[in-house]
Amino acid sequence: MNKIWFFFPFLLLAKEDFISDFEYGQMLYENPRGISCAACHAKNGEGKKIVSYQEQNETIVIRGVDIRSHTLDEIEAIVARNHPVMPKYYLTYEEVEAIYSYLQEMNEREGYAPSVNSEQNTTKQAL
Repeated sequence: MNKIWFFFPFLLLAKEDFISDFEYGQMLYENPRGISCAACHAKNGEGKKIVSYQEQNETIVIRGVDIRSHTLDEIEAIVARNHPVMPKYYLTYEEVEAIYSYLQEMNEREGYAPSVNSEQNTTKQAL
């Protein structure tokens, strides 16, 4: 019993969370429900080519959207609705918030500053 009392002060000083908010957001972004957000939106949310194909002598490119400049509310609304390309993840608000915070911190580290009037790609975009 004396051994337990020895460790008690250390337990009081211990952090409440097992992983940090950043690590939680990273875990969700990299594999929320079996399919990684990064597979289409790239490492920092900048978007990337998913697939290209030929249709009537035209090359069609489907890209994941650059989500870095979206607000938390926009991302929550996007994730909640059905899309022709993006799977539905059924994420909670807290999970979306963790992913959003993770992306914000990652892009701050990379020095990304979203522009208000960013140019739209001429390729098809897939959220």
